[in-house]
Amino acid sequence: LKVRVVRSSPPSSQFKATFQESYQVYKRYQMVIHKDPPDKPTINQVRLVPVSFEDPQFKSSFNQSASLFAKYQMSVHKDTPSDCGENEFTRFLCDSPLEAEHAPNGPECGYGSFHQQYWLDGKIIAVGVIDILPYCVSSVYLYYDPDFSFLSLGVYSALR
Repeated sequence: LKVRVVRSSPPSSQFKATFQESYQVYKRYQMVIHKDPPDKPTINQVRLVPVSFEDPQFKSSFNQSASLFAKYQMSVHKDTPSDCGENEFTRFLCDSPLEAEHAPNGPECGYGSFHQQYWLDGKIIAVGVIDILPYCVSSVYLYYDPDFSFLSLGVYSALR
């Protein structure tokens, strides 16, 4: 087994030379493991959404995220329904002391608190709550649909 680190951005000559082969492996993986049809688009399966009730993506996915949080907490941590309602979800994972900031030399998404949503077949199956800061990314919490625990989404999220 040989492992190479190939710069993808900006694309190196190695990246360009192996792009089609890498893409074909990715496409086959998606079809075999996730049962994707050969022509299924895969863009937007992971979304980085700012934690802000002003953000349309955050607002539109809030109920689904809160429901997934409750399912996770009750299944994995054996919380009662009253321990993981919308108010508890908001207090624990949406209210943040960080303020959003867009620095000229910073990342395109800016700095602040984000929900990194993992989508599969139009449904959120995991959410990584992260803070993006000038010199680090801090993983605050991760919750996932217990029906997908076989995917080891916590490990995947940490590596991502």
